[in-house]
Amino acid sequence: MANVYIGLGSNAGRPADRLTQAFTELAELPSTRLVSRSSLYSTAPVGPPNQPDYVNAAALVRTALPPLTLLKRLAELERKHGRVRVQRWGRRTLDLDILLYGQRRVNKPKLIIPHP
Repeated sequence: MANVYIGLGSNAGRPADRLTQAFTELAELPSTRLVSRSSLYSTAPVGPPNQPDYVNAAALVRTALPPLTLLKRLAELERKHGRVRVQRWGRRTLDLDILLYGQRRVNKPKLIIPHP
């Protein structure tokens, strides 16, 4: 089992409700336990203008899922919440990023850990 930090963000729909639901869904991933979660906080968007502020948070999970499997599961959760990747740094219904995965370093085309 590895300690994994996941960043959560949303600025479309009802962001605070989405992040609250996402915490529950992270806890339901196979071979994964939600250890702790941060408070929700607001940040200004980076990227295209004319988009609402983000609601962000972080979660600590313990998981036996390998990094790329975990990434796949997080992408499934994003899609479940209506995430469509159209514009870099554009509006997001839900954004889930693996920030740290134990002491591991990963440098793959689809996954860089620690998260840049």
